[in-house]
Amino acid sequence: MSMLFRRTHVVAFLLIAVASSMVLGASTASADARNVGFGFNARDISGFNTGSVTLTGGGAFDPSSGFVHSAGGFRCTTFVNQGPLTGCLVGEGVRWDTVEVLPNTPFKCTQSASEAGKVATTDNQTIVLLADFYRAGDGNHESFTAKMFVSAVDLAPDLDGVQNVWIQGVGCAGGLVNFSA
Repeated sequence: MSMLFRRTHVVAFLLIAVASSMVLGASTASADARNVGFGFNARDISGFNTGSVTLTGGGAFDPSSGFVHSAGGFRCTTFVNQGPLTGCLVGEGVRWDTVEVLPNTPFKCTQSASEAGKVATTDNQTIVLLADFYRAGDGNHESFTAKMFVSAVDLAPDLDGVQNVWIQGVGCAGGLVNFSA
């Protein structure tokens, strides 16, 4: 009888442990449910006098708390000679990572005086970031720091085409972008 008693207690203990881990796992999953995942690939980000950049990446963020974990790759495809990426030569660029989520940022896709200024705002379909950009040879020391955004929607409908990826001082592009909550 004592052997049956011990087995019953072991089984009961295991059931309680499994149930507890399921409850804790469910509460953790529901706590993370606010996070929005995103991924993108944008070629030929341009619009200012010089420079174009290819930018890829993704991650997850919470627009209400400011949590973010995102990064990706970048490459200057033509020489950038204005803005925060000044001095990025053709072929330079390796990766970018996030400094912080920004609530919003003013932006323009071109240097044209006739283009109206716009504002990008972080929400479930757009993320505005301050990001560090790294060139090969600079190691873990950022080469440039600039604002950028990625959006599931066109944030410059007054311009031809879709403009849903932007880098400060470089310009905009239509990228392949996916957001999921």
